[in-house]
Amino acid sequence: MQIWSSEQQRLRGALAAWSADLNADHVAADAAGRFPQDKWKLIQRTDLLRIPFDERWGGLGQDLLTTMYLLEGLGHECRDGGLNFSVSTHLVSAGIPIQRFGRDSLKARFLPAICDGDTVGAHAITEPESGSDALAMRTTARKDGDRYVLDGSKTFVSNGSIADVFVVYARTHPDGGPLGITPFVVERGTPGFTTGNPIAKMGLRTSPLTELFFDGCRVPAENVIGRPGGGFLVLDHVMKWEILCSFVINLGEMEHRLERVIAYAKERSAFGSPIGSFQAVSHRIADMKIGVETTRKWLYDTAAKFAAGENVTTDLAITKLVASEQNVASAMAAVQILGGNGYMAEYGVEKDLRNAVAGTIYSGTSEIQRNRIASALGLGGSRAA
Repeated sequence: MQIWSSEQQRLRGALAAWSADLNADHVAADAAGRFPQDKWKLIQRTDLLRIPFDERWGGLGQDLLTTMYLLEGLGHECRDGGLNFSVSTHLVSAGIPIQRFGRDSLKARFLPAICDGDTVGAHAITEPESGSDALAMRTTARKDGDRYVLDGSKTFVSNGSIADVFVVYARTHPDGGPLGITPFVVERGTPGFTTGNPIAKMGLRTSPLTELFFDGCRVPAENVIGRPGGGFLVLDHVMKWEILCSFVINLGEMEHRLERVIAYAKERSAFGSPIGSFQAVSHRIADMKIGVETTRKWLYDTAAKFAAGENVTTDLAITKLVASEQNVASAMAAVQILGGNGYMAEYGVEKDLRNAVAGTIYSGTSEIQRNRIASALGLGGSRAA
């Protein structure tokens, strides 16, 4: 069991003061499908965006587990799942690769503004015809003097319409396989780079999703993250952080949902008794509790192994699978227990269910995670669609 220091608890406890303001009009924002710019400004004031970055760039210098603990607190305090997802994307998918693999000049240019939140980050991996098969990407980057010329497109880019800085993965060698991919920092406004309109989606509606287009987009060679051809290593590191950080936010959301359902089951009466006294209801709530604790254990145990430099390939697949599917089960149970109220948009529970479904798709589908687990067991030959 993880023991948190008084300083870690103080940092997390400070988030509670922002809860009411972060949650104002969250149902209306979801219905409108708009990014809550005013809430982003509140997030900036919480210093959450500084957590994992080195103090020399304006960060708080916290480690992975502390970062996760505080992001779990965000999930508990903030009911806007889309905003939470945008925070995770900004931190992990844009900031972390620059900090871990970027040269000092690249860090100096971008990390201070990422820490401040004045620059919003995004990353671009998925393409229309490759989906989860990242190695099949067709976006290319051709060396031309002291620049690279990017051509191609990306889709399903979270924060796409609001981001200022994009970490873009492109193929720099046609036959290089994993060694033929390179990540670049591409700034909004770079000639030859355009973003599409926000894409309407089922959940996480306040986190804008767009396509990106590159047509002779010239990017300085110093914007390469790491070394040319080293993109798969960068992506592998980022995906580990992405799964641990985005799903620990979901853990916080699950915890709050459980608390809300328990209170409702004690207050709501039917046939002369609180509904929590009925076994059918109490067992659903018990399952929600089991889901929370199982998710917590897998997330933090896997993070501890990753931080210790151990191989977590299988652990991460199990963690992602458990966390995403338990979040869906938790949200479905909450809708069912709240009944008609749970189905109504004004209670904000039905959007939890819509948001949760996304977790079984992004960062590698549930099918892909099961394939990875099966492969680790020596069961080859299965392929995910």
